[in-house]
Amino acid sequence: MSELKPQKYKDPRPAEYFDHIHERSRNHEPNWVYEAVRAVLTPVAVGLYRTRAIGTENVPTEGPVLLAPNHFSNMDHFFAGVYLRRKIRFMAKSQLFGAPGLTQIFKYGGVFPVRRGYKDEEAFTTANRILENDGCVLVYAEGGRSRTGGLGEAKPGIGRIALENGVPVVPVAIHGSASVRKWRKLVLPKVTVQFGEPMVFPVVAEPTREQQLDCSKEVFDQVKKMYTALDEKGRRGVKQALREKVKAPEPGRTIEP
Repeated sequence: MSELKPQKYKDPRPAEYFDHIHERSRNHEPNWVYEAVRAVLTPVAVGLYRTRAIGTENVPTEGPVLLAPNHFSNMDHFFAGVYLRRKIRFMAKSQLFGAPGLTQIFKYGGVFPVRRGYKDEEAFTTANRILENDGCVLVYAEGGRSRTGGLGEAKPGIGRIALENGVPVVPVAIHGSASVRKWRKLVLPKVTVQFGEPMVFPVVAEPTREQQLDCSKEVFDQVKKMYTALDEKGRRGVKQALREKVKAPEPGRTIEP
């Protein structure tokens, strides 16, 4: 695995620096920029990285939904969205915003910032507003990119959003993206994205941190199960197991002749 640059965890810029992005994200859908980025990166994701999806039918085609993937690579945004026709709104670390051209792409393409290391209420307000408007929001279950090559630990963010809104949460396992950086060595991994069955939690107006974390862990446990299965069985093995599960009769039921 190639060396990762030291992480700048706290963004020195004031919260007000990002107000215009939050305002746009809360009140407007992504525009043509989203489709343009999709058109450019789909051949990369599908062609070079052989990305395939399992379980896209588990993502509601309309209404609010929260996607909760693991996170290894900056390409994970595109891997997660390439097979979904819905426009996904991504919560991303604020350090990605800065260069004028890239910031405009993010702003109009559906990405909004979170200032990690701070109590960034603006990011949660934006996520909640998008969900209130029946949008699809993606927040990484680990709160950021794993830098160890293995799955990290769940952070409370997913749990907070899920409990405050009561919307379906779809656990997402992205397998293979940990090796994306090896393209420099002409090694292109095969990426699989599996969408699990939606999970719904009772609404809690002001969930405690413990409640948030418990909820996040429950979601991330499903991500871990799917990721482990992909690791052990591979893409074909997981698909076969799912087909066999569908064919199997429910426990305690008999099949009519």
